[in-house]
Amino acid sequence: MALTPVSEALERVLNLCPVMATETVPLAEDAGRVLAEPVAATRNQPPFRASAMGGYAVRAEDLKPGARLELVGESPAGGQFEGTVGAGDAVRIFTGGAVPEGADRVVIQENVSREGNTVLLNEAPGDALNLRPVGADFKIGDTLAAPRRLSAADIALLAAMNIPDVPVRKKPVVAVIPTGDELVMPGEQPGPTQIITSNNFALKAQLEAQGAEVRLLPIARDNRPALRAAFKLTEGADMVVTLGGASVGDYDLIGPMAEELGISLDFSKIAMRPGKPLIAGHISGVPMFGLPGNPVSSMVCTHVFLRPAIDKMLGLDAKALPRQRFALTEALPENGVRAHYMRGRVENGTCTPASRQDSALITVMANSNALIVRAPFVKAAKAGDMVECILF
Repeated sequence: MALTPVSEALERVLNLCPVMATETVPLAEDAGRVLAEPVAATRNQPPFRASAMGGYAVRAEDLKPGARLELVGESPAGGQFEGTVGAGDAVRIFTGGAVPEGADRVVIQENVSREGNTVLLNEAPGDALNLRPVGADFKIGDTLAAPRRLSAADIALLAAMNIPDVPVRKKPVVAVIPTGDELVMPGEQPGPTQIITSNNFALKAQLEAQGAEVRLLPIARDNRPALRAAFKLTEGADMVVTLGGASVGDYDLIGPMAEELGISLDFSKIAMRPGKPLIAGHISGVPMFGLPGNPVSSMVCTHVFLRPAIDKMLGLDAKALPRQRFALTEALPENGVRAHYMRGRVENGTCTPASRQDSALITVMANSNALIVRAPFVKAAKAGDMVECILF
C-alpha cells in the first residue's frame, strides 16, 4: 500500500472532522474557549467623560501660570459633581471620575498646590487634556470578531462590554483508548515484560491545551472482546483515538477489526517518521484515528494532525501548525522517502537536533521544544543552514 503524503493526510483528517455546535457559557468560564460568533458591546466605554489622571477639572481658558481657582467640589470614581464648572472654578477629581459639565481639562495634582479651598496653578499644564471622551475605548455596537480563542484581554473586553454570557464552540469530547497487553497504569505494579502507559496522558495534555475535553478510557487488551468493550465506552464522544494496535503485527487488531467495529477507514500509513502507522476514518459518523503505540510517535502525530483537527472542530482556521526557520548548530544527513520530524531544541535563534531520534525515547521529547521538519529526499544540511521548525 502506498504511503500517504503528510499534506494529503492532514487535508483528509480535517475533512473527517465536523465543526462543533455553539453553546452559551458564563463569562467567568470562557478563558481559552473559542468565540463562535461576533459579540456586540451593549454600552460605551467609558460611558461618560472620564478623568485619565488625578487632579482638578477646570476650564482650559483659566489655565494660566499663577492662576488662583476656587475649589467648588469633587468628583470621585463612582461619584459625580452635580454642578457646572464655571469661570475660576476647580473640582477635585480622581482617576476614572466623571468630568463635570463646563470642564474641558484636567490639570494633574503635581502641577498645583492647595491653600484651603484655593487651587494655585504652579506651572503651565502642557497640551494633554487628561480626559477620556465617551466611547474612547469602544462604542455601543462595536464587535469582538469571531472565531477567536479568548485570551485574558478578550475576557476583560467582554466584561466591559457587559456581556455576561458568551456564545462559544462546544469543546469536542475525545475518547482515548490505549491498547496492549504490555501496558499498565501509573501506580500499578507492572509484570516483568510490561511497561507503564504514558502516551494517553501526553495526548490528554496536548489536546486539552488545544481546547478539547479528553476522556481517558481503560487499557484495551490485545484481544477482540476487549477491543469491542473499549469501543462501546466511546459513546457520546466527538472523536475517538486509539493508541497502538494500528500497525501490521499479529496483535495489531484495529485494522482487522475495522469492519466488525463499524470503522470506515479513509487511509492508513503515512509517509513520515516517526508516525508511519497512523490510520484515519470514522465510526458511526464520528472521526476516528489510530495513533502509533510509541510515545514519541503518538505525540508527533498529535502535533501534526490532531491539534489542527481540534482547531477545525472549534471553528478556527485549521491548518498545519506554523513553522519558523532557524540556523542549525550541526550538520544533518540527507533524508529518505518519508518526511522526518526530528526532535530538537531552539535557543537563541539556533536549533540543535537531539543526538538520539528513537521514537521510544520520552526523555528526548521532554528535553526538546521543537520538531525539525525534513522533507522527503531533502539534501544534507550543514551547520548554519536554515531549517523549518514547529515549536511546541
